[in-house]
Amino acid sequence: MSEQNITVVGKLGSTYGIRGWLRLYSSTEQQESIFDYQPWFLKSKDQWKPVELESWRYHKNDLIVKLKGTDERESAQLLTNAEIGVDLSVFPQLEEDDFYWHDLIGCEVVNTDNYQMGTVTEIMETGSNDVLVVKAKSKDAFGKQERLIPFLYEQVVKRVDLTTKIIEVEWDAGF
Repeated sequence: MSEQNITVVGKLGSTYGIRGWLRLYSSTEQQESIFDYQPWFLKSKDQWKPVELESWRYHKNDLIVKLKGTDERESAQLLTNAEIGVDLSVFPQLEEDDFYWHDLIGCEVVNTDNYQMGTVTEIMETGSNDVLVVKAKSKDAFGKQERLIPFLYEQVVKRVDLTTKIIEVEWDAGF
């Protein structure tokens, strides 16, 4: 599977019990939505390999999963901390002006004064709105290493062009 067609949707955690179960950390908006996106691929030695989900359930507030072929604790331990990816084609098409987070990672952020503010490295969920974490250029004129810019479409974020990977914002470069 090509690396560029896969996006990370979660991660396996530590083992649970002796029968090959693992804790699961979902990156999807609703944690159980991770099961809507199949098939899964696990990253092992910098390669994505297909894996089949056998079962899942809640344990207290956590999710735990059982993958086919992991029937004892020792085989499950080999998968601890593995990233879970899915093919981008499994995601539904979005409405105009809606974006998947993975589409925004790596975009250049430029303010309305045409100042290059840096590159989106991650997106934080704060409850009230999402926040772009922008890594500044190494020779930033304002001495910034990182900027936190609220993803408020039309108020702060003026334009997102996924073709050119540019996000235009109305944001003071010194802030």
